[in-house]
Order: sequence, then structure tokens, then C-alpha cells
Amino acid sequence: MVCAIRSLGLHGVSGYPVSAECDLSSGLPAFTVVGLPDAAVSEARDRVRAAIKNCGFTFPVSRITINLAPAHVKKAGTLYDLPMLVGILAAGGQLKLPKENCAFVGELSLSGQLRPCAGMLPMALAAKRAGIETLYVPEDNAAEATLAEGPTIYPVRDVEQLVRHFTGEAPLSPAPPWTPGAQVVHCPDFSEVKGQEQVKRALEIAAAGGHSVLMSGPPGTGKSMLARRLPGILPDMTHQEALESTEIHSVMGLTTAQQPLVSIRPFRSPHHTISSTGMAGGGSNPRPGEISLAHNGVLFLDELPEFPKEVLEVLRQPLEDGQVQISRAAGTVTYPSRFMLVCAMNPCKCGWYGHPSGRCKCTENEVKKYLSRLSGPLLDRMDLFVEVSPLEFDELAQREPSESSQQVKRRVDGARALQTARQSHTGVPCNAQLGRDALDQFCGLDENCQALMKGAFERMGLTARSYDRILRVARTIADLDKSETIQVPHLAEALQYRPPAYLRR
Repeated sequence: MVCAIRSLGLHGVSGYPVSAECDLSSGLPAFTVVGLPDAAVSEARDRVRAAIKNCGFTFPVSRITINLAPAHVKKAGTLYDLPMLVGILAAGGQLKLPKENCAFVGELSLSGQLRPCAGMLPMALAAKRAGIETLYVPEDNAAEATLAEGPTIYPVRDVEQLVRHFTGEAPLSPAPPWTPGAQVVHCPDFSEVKGQEQVKRALEIAAAGGHSVLMSGPPGTGKSMLARRLPGILPDMTHQEALESTEIHSVMGLTTAQQPLVSIRPFRSPHHTISSTGMAGGGSNPRPGEISLAHNGVLFLDELPEFPKEVLEVLRQPLEDGQVQISRAAGTVTYPSRFMLVCAMNPCKCGWYGHPSGRCKCTENEVKKYLSRLSGPLLDRMDLFVEVSPLEFDELAQREPSESSQQVKRRVDGARALQTARQSHTGVPCNAQLGRDALDQFCGLDENCQALMKGAFERMGLTARSYDRILRVARTIADLDKSETIQVPHLAEALQYRPPAYLRR
């Protein structure tokens, strides 16, 4: 007898329907799983066999073949344990399935308990697209599955509970839609930072427009400290942005039953020993990297020149396209990766190059070698460059608190609201993502601005890409100033945030 049980699978960060076709036939006892299973799927045979016996059922003494269709797509993970078990019991007449269009997902313990699986949200969204009415998932995954707002979600603790539900002895209650509670965000505050008003201004502009920013200066000036306070002034995530980020974190197993939704913008800060695969994603079964985990949030690279050059170069395409494509022999997957890139660096190995004190002892060749990992095309993709200078004693000794993150965030929210209203028909949420047509429409320059831009273009050796980025930054500064058009002061400030001389060599 053949019994087909609906389930779901993962390809990248997208789910797709899978059918677990179970056949019990005569012949020598065997248990075969086909359909390009990986090692974890193949090992399900032992988990399913033990779970069936330990839950009081009879394991069929026959030739068992399970085909996971579509058979040409590689299946990975432990999420097919439950549909395999249900298929074997239904094919053997030990379990009667409901007539409703339902699907099953879950990992089994040897005793029949259900363990949570990674990637539940994208699979629940795939079930919604496929028209599946009911989805049976592990209890710890139920809250996340309800975020799809599609199928009826039944949380299952163990196989025994599922069987009692099918027989009507103890029907399960559907999981209620998960709603976020009051969330307290513990983030360092800008009020704790003394001085560095120019750097705070640059970070405010970056937050308002979603721009990338590079901070350069001697050690101990507060570059890392300022970057870690950036999340406190970022605009709140929209529901759609939260779902996109949650899908990626869910695939990586970073969501929890208590907090299934990523509602705070991610802040990722990988160490400079990271590999290019760890940064962009990949592997034999491709998984998202740091740039995808930072989607809709911040990717902070401290000590930028210490990162291997090949790692930094993989950032170039995602910074332009907002996504990264991973191609392997097994196939190609695309991950979203639209993030704010925030970098901090010293101007040389010792950190004091160009300082008036003359503390730097690096030779010109040593400085060039230190900065050689930063290619021109990568630097050309940065929107704002800001020098972080050492503080004077009077600035450190002042007792009055600086402006708080909450005060800065109000201005950022106001500027982002203007962008959302102005660009609603384009689908572009912030100025950093404005395309060519949108730049022509929203970033027009009058005669005075044109003259200023022409002089800067010739004097600073700007490229077409840096020209566009200056316009985007100027548009954000104008939004913070609540100006409908870009004025000369807005453009002049944007031009100040171009790279210093030692980075233009």
C-alpha cells in the first residue's frame, strides 16, 4: 500500500512543498529512503523505527520505501522524521489520517517526543502558498509558525498526543497567533559619549538614510563605542522587515519559542578572522553568512584593514544589489543581504598616522601595505567617511550629559517617515537604496548646487558612483532639515564626508 504524506522543505531561506510517499511491500525486510536525502535524513530510519516501537505500535515486517518528492532536490535536516512515521503507520493501517489537507514537520526522539526544527517560518509561509490548511509542528515551533498567518497550526508534544488527536480521544487545540509583548531594548546610549559631535552627526545621517559609514582615527578615540550605540537610534522595523529577518535567523536556528520574531534590527559584528564563506554564506548545504544575518540591520566591521582582502571583496556585490548569490555544484541559492555597513579602522598599523604629536613611526611603505586590503571599488561604495579625533582634556572632564539616543532617534524617525511617504510608490524604504530614476526625481540640484558639485567633482576626482552617493547623503541631510529640496548647505555637508587624502592615494 502507498500513502503520501505532505511535508515541507528548505532551499536557501525559502520553503517548498515535499511529499513523503511511503510504500509497504512484500519481500525481505528493509527500510529505504530515496529522493536525494543527506546523512541526517537517512539516519531518520533508526529514529523512526525506535519511535514507532516505543510508542506502542508495531513496526512493519516488510519492505519499506519512502520517496521524498520532488526527488531531484536534495533533502537535508531532521524535519522529515514525523511525516515518515505518520506515513508508515497510515500505510500499515495503524493510523487513520484526517480528510483535511494537512502537512507534518518535526524531528523525533527515540521515545517519540518531537524536537523543534530550524526554518519553521519559511516552511509555514510555503505551506500558506501551497494551500495547506493544517500544519502539525513541534510544540516549540508553533509560535513561529503562526507568524505566517496561513494554515491552522497544531502544536504537537509527542506521537502519542498526535494519535489521540486523530482518534478524537483528546483533540489538540490550535496554537493562538503569537503577539509580541512589551520589549525592553537594552542598548548603550549616546548620552554616555563625551564629545565627538561630528561623528555622532555622521551616524545620525547614516541611520536616517540607511547609509554605510567608515570611521577612521587613532586607537582609543571611541570608534567601536560609537558604532555599538548606533542600534539605539535606528528606526523601528516594519512588520515585513521583521518577517524577512526572522526567516534568515530561523534557518540558522537562532529563533526561540519565547521570541520567535526578530523585532529588533540585527547588529552583527564578526571577528576579523572570519572566512569569506562565513561572511557571504555557503558550504556543502549553503547557509546564510553574516551579511545575510545582518539583513535590515547593521554589519559592523571593527579593525577593517585586519580582515582578509578576499573577505572584504565579497561585500561589493551585496552592497550594490542587496542580495548575495551562492553557486555550488548542488545548485544556486540567493540570500537577501541589504544591510548598513559600519566600519572602524586605524589609519596605520600603530594607529597614529598623521597625528600632530608625531607618535607614528610607520614608514610610507608600511602604511601602504596596511591599507592595501581596502580596494578602491570597496571604498567607493561607502557613503560617509568621518575622522574620529582624540578628545581634549576639557571634553573628557565635562560633567554635562550629551544628547540621548532617544532624542536623536526622534529626528531619525522623522526623516525616515518623510522618505517613506515620498518614495512609497517606488518601494524604496530609504535614501541609500535610491536608483537612478529616483535620484533624478528626488535629488535634483539648482544652479548653485550644480556649480558646487561641478567644482567638487573636478577637484576631488569623483566617480559616477560616488557622485550618486553624495546625492543620496545630501537628500538625507535635507530630510533631517525637513527641506523639500537639496540646498547648498546640505550638499556642502555631504561633500565633507568623502574619504581623507591617505585613503584616496
